Parts: sequence; C-alpha cells; structure tokens
Amino acid sequence: MVTRVSTVGNYATVLANLMAAQQRQLDAGERVSTQKNGHDLKAFSRNDELLTAMRSVQTRLAGFQDQNSLVADKLTTQDTALNQVADAAQSARQAIADALASGNGATLMSELQGQMNKAVGAMNTRYNGTYLFAGGAINTQPATANLLSDLTAGPPISSFFQNDQFKAQAQVDDATKVTTGVLADAVGTPILTAFQTMEAFDQSGSGPLNGVLTPAQRTFLENQLATWDTVHTGVINLAAQNGMVQQRLTSVTNDLTSRQNTLDGMMGNITNADMAKASSDLQLANLSFQAAAQVFQTLKNSSLLSLLQIQ
Repeated sequence: MVTRVSTVGNYATVLANLMAAQQRQLDAGERVSTQKNGHDLKAFSRNDELLTAMRSVQTRLAGFQDQNSLVADKLTTQDTALNQVADAAQSARQAIADALASGNGATLMSELQGQMNKAVGAMNTRYNGTYLFAGGAINTQPATANLLSDLTAGPPISSFFQNDQFKAQAQVDDATKVTTGVLADAVGTPILTAFQTMEAFDQSGSGPLNGVLTPAQRTFLENQLATWDTVHTGVINLAAQNGMVQQRLTSVTNDLTSRQNTLDGMMGNITNADMAKASSDLQLANLSFQAAAQVFQTLKNSSLLSLLQIQ
C-alpha cells in the first residue's frame, strides 16, 4: 500500500499569505492613486462621528459663502446706484454754479431735468430682475417721477415713491446679521424736494430761468448751492453706510474662508494619505507579494506529484 503524501496544509498557508500580500498591495496602491486613506466613512470608523460633524459644519459654511457672494453682488450694484444719485446731485449743483458764473440760466432747467432722470433711473435700478430700492415691493417701480413739472403738479413728494418700509437683511454667518436694504424714499426724498424747489421758482413770478439772470434769480441760486451740498452729502452718507456693510461682509467672508481652510486641514489629517508612507507600503507590499508567489512556486515544484512527473 502506497502512503499518499498531502501538501494541502502547506498550500493553504502559502495561498493565504499570497492573498493577504495581494490585498495589502491593492490597499497601498489605492492610497497612492487616490491620496486618501479610504473612500467612505467605513474606512474611518474610529473618526466617523468627528468627520460627520466637520462635514456638516463645512456644508453650512459653504452655504453662507454662496449666499454671501450674492449679497456682495447686490451691495456692489447698490453702491453703483447710490453713487449715480450722488453724481446727479453734484452735477445739479455744478449746473447752478455754472449758471451763476456765466450769469445766464438758459440751459439750467434742461440740465436739471437730465440730472433728475439720472437720479430716478438709479433709484429704479434692478438686481436679478427685481427693484433694488423697493423694499419688500420688489416688483413695483419705487420712483415714479418723470418730469420736473410732475413735482409741482400738486401731489406731495412722498407720492412719487412706491416702496414699502421693509429693509432686507441677510444672515451672513452663524452670529452675524446685516441690513442690506436701502429704500428709494430715503435716497430720493431730499433730491426730489430740491428739484421741486428749483421747478417751483422757475414757474413763479421770478422765473423763468431761461436767460440772463436777474438779481432775484442770482440770490435764489446762490442760496440753493448749500441745499444741493446737503443733498449730495446725504446720499454720500447712505453710500458710506452701504460701504460699511460691504466691509463687514468682506470680513465675514474672509473669516469663513479661514474656517473652511482649517476644517479642510483637520479633515485632511484624517482622510488624506501620508504619500511617503503609502509609497513605502506599496513597495513593501509588492515585495511581500513577490515573495509569497515565489514560495508558492517553490512549494509547487517540490511537491510529490512534481517528483513523480520528473521520474
């Protein structure tokens, strides 16, 4: 009777080592190719709660960043419109000063009409399809005056503003809320009142302002210079307040970016692979796999079957 020699146990051990070496090779190769220690929370089971919390915060910060980008665009558009109103007030004052310097008001009222159109157009600025200075009545044109003569037709100045009193606010981070809304009547009441005063004088017995200035006209226009300085200063102050909100938003945005970078670094310390170690592990895994394969081949060549085949 021939006793059968079995190498199943040896084969099983060597095969297990070979498969383990192959798995280490695959794991190390994945870390090298993805530069990550894993591809899901299961791979970071020790830190899964911490990672989940940090990702939640990261998502919230990203939401604030996206919103603040839109708010920043709105404030920039608002700043442009406010400066257009301020420019209209300054240009109106300059037109009066030029008329005084030349002693002739022939073109003064037409120039004032042009500046009024510019100011009203700025107050009716749209952003994303809605009126910027309308408060909550975003689909209603907030400033309705068209001609200088409209201002002296009887209705009060307030009737030319259709905005409500709602001022938009934005939560720009967890702890900061800013008021971004500016209302057309706050911007426009002083300047339309100044235009009304000019138009009323032009229509009075001391007018019209259409030629060489009379002494009464000169006195009136000289007194108006201070009024227009006040109007201009008032609009500039509103623009400055808008600028302060812009600065606050910029500061918050920078802080959010810093917090996001810190979170990215903290998460990276957990999820990002140490590339030097990963490369070293891959080399060792390759050597281990090659060694296991060599042992398997050696065992195969030294089996009884191989010896009988040689015989």
